Amino acid sequence: MTVQYPRRQQQLENFVTRLGIQADDRFQWKLLDLALTHSTMSAENNYEQLEFVGDAVVKLASAEFLLKRFPDLKVGDFTALRSQLVSDRSLSEVADDLGFDRYLLVGGSAAADRAGRMSRLADSLEAVLAVLYLSTQDLHWIHPWLDPLFLRQSEAILADPARQNYKAALQNWTQGTWKTLPEYRSWESKPIHDDPERFTAEVWIRSECCGTGLGRSIKAAEQAAAQIAFMKFTVSDRSA
Repeated sequence: MTVQYPRRQQQLENFVTRLGIQADDRFQWKLLDLALTHSTMSAENNYEQLEFVGDAVVKLASAEFLLKRFPDLKVGDFTALRSQLVSDRSLSEVADDLGFDRYLLVGGSAAADRAGRMSRLADSLEAVLAVLYLSTQDLHWIHPWLDPLFLRQSEAILADPARQNYKAALQNWTQGTWKTLPEYRSWESKPIHDDPERFTAEVWIRSECCGTGLGRSIKAAEQAAAQIAFMKFTVSDRSA
């Protein structure tokens, strides 16, 4: 069944076409409308419940993709890679590539909140995945457009010596080299809610600040600081 307003229906149909989906009578257009509606537009009719379902769907879709595309990976590598693919950062990049901002209904206050954009995009993508799964009870409307985006991200992660987890990589390096652990000092440096990178972190190793990073959260800032330190040390090793 289509949505009430023809203009919104056309917008949703354009979105589905963008995904390369040939929608049939099973397609649940009203659910898709909810999946692309933020809570600032409607406190009751929004994507939050669908996001709950979509969280499970994206994990299943990424697991099937990894097993098919990288069958020789060890289980630990599967788990680490999947955690990267289903992270807010990764999912928001997928949603951004697909132009979700054109279709996601967001209230004025949230629309001005740049810091929350990543989580909005990731959450709405999960909600859309839920709609596609609930419409068909399988993933055949998902894999054709999601797998190529997952492949691009997976290849970038696998080509990265730190697997894009620089805190873990730095910790392994410092333990192996100096038998010590990095120490992080983090704070909110820019208390402006529309600044997407308002947190700062420093990583200290053997009483020396080895990297400073900015991020949307303390965790992201610490990752940025760890990346600077890890690259500095490993580049030095390779050039020695």
